Amino acid sequence: MKILSMKNKLSMALVAVALIGLVGLEGCTKHDSPDAEALGTALHAYLAKRGDLCLAKNSWPIDLTQREIDSGARNALQLPVLERLGLAHSDVAEVDVDDEGTLHHMKVRRYALTDAGRKFYITRGTAGGAHGGDFCAAHLSLDRIVGWELHGSGAQRQAVVTYTYRVDAAPWTNDAEVQKVFPVVAGVIRGAGTAQLQETFAHGNAGWIAIDLQGT
Repeated sequence: MKILSMKNKLSMALVAVALIGLVGLEGCTKHDSPDAEALGTALHAYLAKRGDLCLAKNSWPIDLTQREIDSGARNALQLPVLERLGLAHSDVAEVDVDDEGTLHHMKVRRYALTDAGRKFYITRGTAGGAHGGDFCAAHLSLDRIVGWELHGSGAQRQAVVTYTYRVDAAPWTNDAEVQKVFPVVAGVIRGAGTAQLQETFAHGNAGWIAIDLQGT
């Protein structure tokens, strides 16, 4: 799935994506075109596994150095907002930091998820049996298929599907400061029902399967 990149980089177990405009349908032919029902089934399956809109905060606790605070780094802007909302809490920790081969002992502000915050941390299996997780703000589901284009033939046949989506967003995403420091999250939520996403599917013995799900 592809979503418009902005200053903040997010992950979806969706993985990284970009909001797009309407895609033309000239590439479809009656001979090899899949039907909307088959692609709808494939999209539902894809979004059930990859429909989480996440914040690229995979590993907790997160340490914030004074340099990051002074420079206004991404975490320096975002983590205090999560703390204010009761999703994270912070305290001072002492760590050894490797700076170009030299160890420096310094104090950092360490952020950890609270019980409330852990409800939004999603862990699931990834390719190869490994487990990954992320702190997530919303889950996307299929609204409607706008259209699709076909590429290749036979075993190489693929369908690039354009669709609109619904959003089940966490209540804290309504916070004005959250929307400011997580602009992509805010944009995706506002786009529910109108903004278009795109996903590529390959055709195999099991039907249409999202490229992102192959091997999982």
